Amino acid sequence: MNAKFNLLPDAIDTIGADEKHEILSALAELFARVYELDAPQVLESLEERENLGSTGFGRGVAIPHARIEGINRPVAALLKLKNAVEFEAADGMPVDLVIGLLSPSNAGATHLHALAAISRMVRDEDIHQALVEASDNEALFALLTNVTDRDAA
Repeated sequence: MNAKFNLLPDAIDTIGADEKHEILSALAELFARVYELDAPQVLESLEERENLGSTGFGRGVAIPHARIEGINRPVAALLKLKNAVEFEAADGMPVDLVIGLLSPSNAGATHLHALAAISRMVRDEDIHQALVEASDNEALFALLTNVTDRDAA
């Protein structure tokens, strides 16, 4: 689908959560279910990265990410939150959109390129607004697929 990361249609979910750990747990479960990974390993990796500093990107978006064993290319998952949750973002705003990224443990530059692609996408005002206003998971997937395919061209 995209040179930077893979996103499968089932890797998008809408959840209710009250705190950061609950979000990271749901994200780990989603990654595990869709990409056949070990949920506790994914959660541990995401939490280790989060302990280095918040992955709250700003403008209501968080981009939890980690490098793990067991995958051969970057994969993404998206959670849309029913209500905004405090995530210690740089701008102090709570998040309601969480885009997770996992890369192979040895993916140095590849991981950074995938993160940069996600960052560019959510910084774009029109795309950000469309993600926030998307009515369901299918709309989110269609939007993300169109954006990533356009950027890969």
